[in-house]
Amino acid sequence: MADRVQHHIQHHIRCKPSDIARYVLLPGDPGRAHKIAASFDDAEKIAESREYVTYTGTVDGIPISVASTGIGGPSAVIAVEELARCGADTFIRVGTAGGLQEFVKPGDVVIAQGAIRDDGAGLHYVPVEFPAVATIEVVNALIAGAKKAGANYHVGVVHTHDSFYGQHEPDRMPMADMLKSRRKGWMQCGALASEMECAGIFIAASTLGVRAGGICLVAGNRMFPPTFEEERAKSSMEDTIRVAIDAVKLLAQGGPVP
Repeated sequence: MADRVQHHIQHHIRCKPSDIARYVLLPGDPGRAHKIAASFDDAEKIAESREYVTYTGTVDGIPISVASTGIGGPSAVIAVEELARCGADTFIRVGTAGGLQEFVKPGDVVIAQGAIRDDGAGLHYVPVEFPAVATIEVVNALIAGAKKAGANYHVGVVHTHDSFYGQHEPDRMPMADMLKSRRKGWMQCGALASEMECAGIFIAASTLGVRAGGICLVAGNRMFPPTFEEERAKSSMEDTIRVAIDAVKLLAQGGPVP
């Protein structure tokens, strides 16, 4: 019997089907997983392995899990794959991003409707021509949650990429001209913010037949001076977490009315 139970434990996240709720919040940072779990009515740490920290609890009686994914698409896609094998069917990325438009200010939140596939993990699932889009029910629930919270929010396309320093320090890269030209193109096409996980999560969710969405706190915008307002950022992340949890409540109730 022990061997059979062990067989069902997922290789990377170290969880089994009875450990995971159908609704899962996906922060990148393991520290944010602890913070999110503290927002549940009750929470039990299920596992901690590599970059994956997993809790399961409830909010208003609704079972909910949180699992950190680490940085970037490859580890995030592993999390979605293994959590789905444990029975999860609705995923919401809860992360941070850098604003790409002047009106997307630090402290705002961005709800991803779709993602530019400037990453690599999703290419091992489907060709780049297949779009990385969020599930409309999840997007609507996040919008309703943001309205309830009174958050300054934006809905649209985010840019998902694989290189943090390629994005933030392009001038020192051998491909500087290409990196800057592509970034300018994303901005001219209206991309709201840049981050590192949404595209991979959306593509994996599409191929697995599960739902996914994403909400990101805008942690900075290079069009503005750096901000060091730590208390404001902390409050904003707490608001972002609350929006994601409220979205889960709405989805569990059948979703918001359009």
